[in-house]
Amino acid sequence: MANGELTYDDFLQRLDIQDILMDAGYHLNKRDGLRYPSYIRTDSNGTRIRGDKFIVTPNGKCCFQPPQQKLYNIISFIKAFPEKFAEHRNGVSPDRLVNLVCNRLLNQPINDRPLRIIQPRRENTPFRLDDYDIHRFDVNDRETHKRFYPYFKNRGIDLATQRLFADNIFLTTKLRTDGKRYTNLSFPLTLPNKPDEKAGLEERSRPNREGKMVYKGMAAGSNATQGIWIGNPGHLALPEVRNVYWFESALDAMAFCQLNASTLNMEDSVFVSTGGSPSQQQFKGMIAETPTATHHLCFDRDRAGQVFAINFALTHAGREFSGYLSKAGNLIVQDCSGGYQRHEIAMEPFDFKKVTASLGINALKPDLEDAVLKYMEMGDGYLQEMYMNRRDNYEISRTDGATNKEELEKMENDLHAISKALQMLSRSGTPAMGNIIYEPTAEGYKDWNDQLLDKRMETEEKELDDWEISGRATLNRALSDLPEINPEHIRTGLYDEADHEAVRKRIERAEKVVQSFEVNDKGMPDKGFQEMYEIQEELARLETDITNSLSGMREEYQPRFHR
Repeated sequence: MANGELTYDDFLQRLDIQDILMDAGYHLNKRDGLRYPSYIRTDSNGTRIRGDKFIVTPNGKCCFQPPQQKLYNIISFIKAFPEKFAEHRNGVSPDRLVNLVCNRLLNQPINDRPLRIIQPRRENTPFRLDDYDIHRFDVNDRETHKRFYPYFKNRGIDLATQRLFADNIFLTTKLRTDGKRYTNLSFPLTLPNKPDEKAGLEERSRPNREGKMVYKGMAAGSNATQGIWIGNPGHLALPEVRNVYWFESALDAMAFCQLNASTLNMEDSVFVSTGGSPSQQQFKGMIAETPTATHHLCFDRDRAGQVFAINFALTHAGREFSGYLSKAGNLIVQDCSGGYQRHEIAMEPFDFKKVTASLGINALKPDLEDAVLKYMEMGDGYLQEMYMNRRDNYEISRTDGATNKEELEKMENDLHAISKALQMLSRSGTPAMGNIIYEPTAEGYKDWNDQLLDKRMETEEKELDDWEISGRATLNRALSDLPEINPEHIRTGLYDEADHEAVRKRIERAEKVVQSFEVNDKGMPDKGFQEMYEIQEELARLETDITNSLSGMREEYQPRFHR
């Protein structure tokens, strides 16, 4: 092992497969058994993705994806599914990827070196707006409005809101290779530092007859990693913006504006959509162009949205980090900014201020102290006069010899804060706060469009299986045709060979039944699994009792089955 670098053997010894699965975005499925843990993935709506499930082997070192029985250890899993890891880039060698992922999970610094690229290739052609027929929203043309109406009707977004974002919404039509044409409601993506260039489209189809949207996504070739939709009613240059509102979709941004039209200042605000799961590149690009703006985090009120808000705060504070949710539901943040510091944060109940405080993050822009922000709120003109008066007082106090050192330092720091506030105000021309404000929907709503429609999140209800499937009854039925242990022997504690054979067969059968439910996901509820595990434990204890009873008669007996 050269230069203290860890080897594959080190990775295999120090990590287990569950660490890798969680880092790849999988979550412990509590509906499955604890003996053979299973891990599943969910989509952006928190819905389980069927068929994407891995079962962990008893030793915790491997997993398999039913119905296939192929086993993956931590090395082969990373190589088989490279796209599931943050370090994956097109062309990164599999061995390099394994090293990057495992060293990060072990909090082990790894020397930077040029990535070895293996046959890099471009899979997508660059986005071109010229490939589309564009229908723009004309605030003065009612016929234009009619074409947009079907796309907004089911969303509850009124004409006034559509007018507000007239320059930031299109209808786009593209000719497919099969000769068919399709039209989508499109929200143009731009790079914050290149606002006049279109980097892609966030697209939504027209609802079908049932009112359901059959397509949402990004146009082919879109730069969805850096590009964002920027709704800019005031047509401001980004450095002049005082408030940036962040959303996961442009429709949520429009719904938010409609709900809060009476309280929002549209003239100094922009509304941003990341088009789904936001990237650090999207955050960094916008922060760089709006250095003194207040950022309002209006992501969805679900666990993913909460994590997005924390990621923004970390990015805003200039941290280099990675993070994932543990099997216990805690957020694991690996902060690489000043060394390798690991934070584990409980997410329930969620409190944004407490979480950011535990991470050592001041919600203010790092270079804007409380005093500076307070003075910036006063305005340029008043501050100029205040600065001159307090500077005169400071000079008098410094020369008269009556003021102690501590008071002089306090006066000097105050002058510095006022001067800094004046510098910031002159830079932007308007007062700015630089704050981060966590601003989710009202309780009970997942996103802002749902709140506009008064569509509350459904409370978790027990599935039909939860009511109908009993774990105890299921397993007892499976064991009903097997020989039983003599009840009199159980009472007295004196057993014979027939009792041993009976308990052995029952344990074998119980193992097969429980494993079948765990592997094949037959809908057994958590309570049912617990009942079956209790029966297994009862059988295991009984086997121990029988074995101990017979040990005097069979000195060489070795139990075949262990728990």
